[in-house]
Amino acid sequence: MTIFYFVAFLSIFFALMTIFTKNPVHSVLYLVITFFTFTVHYILLNAQFLAVVNFIVYMGAIMVLFLFVLMLLNLNKEIEPMRSNVVKIMGAVAGMCMLATFLGAFKVLESNNEFVTGNTDVGLVKNLGKVLFDEFLLPFELSSILLLTAMVGAILLAKKETKEA
Repeated sequence: MTIFYFVAFLSIFFALMTIFTKNPVHSVLYLVITFFTFTVHYILLNAQFLAVVNFIVYMGAIMVLFLFVLMLLNLNKEIEPMRSNVVKIMGAVAGMCMLATFLGAFKVLESNNEFVTGNTDVGLVKNLGKVLFDEFLLPFELSSILLLTAMVGAILLAKKETKEA
């Protein structure tokens, strides 16, 4: 249990560092570390598939994309507009709404709740594969066809047309 609390502390610490860091590149790097702590949480919760997907998709692809976009934008202090008071007030209201949501979620999730301690084999890849290929085979195949169509469309749009002489 001490590992869980230590990783939870690291998650909150690096999430706050993501928010309060002035340099956007450092903020993205802190977000990568935060996602890594989420991966450790998934492993501690016996959800290996979610841990691998979080590691590959979020840390490997999306965060690298964020980093490239930030480096391409080349943000300067002179270019960045000043934040108005309306944005600060809306941020405070959104933060209070998030705090109320967290308090409600913690009130529902008690340690003696049967949904929390019920099934220990929920996050295993074997059980996920059984459910995915038994109950949800048609939506899984339809989503794969949709992704294949999107990939072919992206290739056709990016392909340069050759002019015949």
